[in-house]
Amino acid sequence: MPSQLMKGNEALMKGAILAGCRAFYGYPITPANEIAETAALYLPQLGGVFLQAESEVAAINMCYGAAAAGARVMTASSGPGISLMQEGVSYLAGAELPCVIADLMRGGPGLGNIHPEQSDYFQVVKGGGHGCYRNLVLAPASVQEMAELTMLAFDLAEEYRNPVFVLADGCVGQMMEPVEFPEVMKVTGAPEWAVTGTAATRHNLIHSIHLEPADLERHIRHLETKYKRAGREILRFEEWRTEDAEVVLVGYGIVSRVLKAAVERLRRRGIAAGLLRPITLFPFPSAALRRLSARAKLFVTVEMSTGQMVEDVRLALEGRAPVEFYGRVGGIIPAAEEVSDFVVRLLTLPQVEEERAWMAMF
Repeated sequence: MPSQLMKGNEALMKGAILAGCRAFYGYPITPANEIAETAALYLPQLGGVFLQAESEVAAINMCYGAAAAGARVMTASSGPGISLMQEGVSYLAGAELPCVIADLMRGGPGLGNIHPEQSDYFQVVKGGGHGCYRNLVLAPASVQEMAELTMLAFDLAEEYRNPVFVLADGCVGQMMEPVEFPEVMKVTGAPEWAVTGTAATRHNLIHSIHLEPADLERHIRHLETKYKRAGREILRFEEWRTEDAEVVLVGYGIVSRVLKAAVERLRRRGIAAGLLRPITLFPFPSAALRRLSARAKLFVTVEMSTGQMVEDVRLALEGRAPVEFYGRVGGIIPAAEEVSDFVVRLLTLPQVEEERAWMAMF
């Protein structure tokens, strides 16, 4: 099939449709608007449903209803809208309902601006809403991955009966690249657990309330077991030039593409550098980082934030190697030159050598 040139947001929604999505409820917000526009264009032609909800709160609760009826459903927004959806996301997780949510991150807090950032990591990867649950989170770095990972998200959402986020910075959503799509569109029916029929004939009830403490504990332990299984089965990451790397750069989304150029610049300066890119942010590739620490002397996490994923990098490494952070905010994408210069400065600082010597004692 010939490739098509399009924006990441359009590719995401086309991938969703090919994955069997037939319902979209959302509220417009920059930089995610093209997702809703594409859904509005194509879903009615396929007998599906597009509805611009009156708010993000309404949209996520509409997704709850459609998911309970067995539909493959999604919504999309950016930081402020995702914040409003958090209670509904918690309800979806508690009721074990599959739903795909796209978050095209922009600057914050508050209304911030419409330029790309990566400052929604905490609220998406760490749960955001109340209760003991986790979102499964996929992080595309290209327009092709916007399509592919969204298709994967629908399968994972249904398999694990859980919300799945496609977490992308606004840059990946707005940039244009060629995309190849599969030729076959997936057609799905309602799963056996879905609420179907009338009030008189339906065979089950979807809920997230467990009044007895012991019942709720059993349910939460069940969710916990499911998330541990996901950690074994769906973990995805990319390693690039890490075979001999003594410095490992860590980044996701558009930043990971910048870091490949930074790796090349560092190698031209005689520094053996490599890249680890998490594709699943939950589950997180902790074991891969620990494995790389057997050789690497320094890890540098680069984000378009003041430092959010860096906490998971430090937790993963468990003190095996120093972890430094470099971030830009406000919608500024870090350049390969500034990242490579930052690493060179780190390697020439006496305190870094002292920290390495201290770490070697343990």
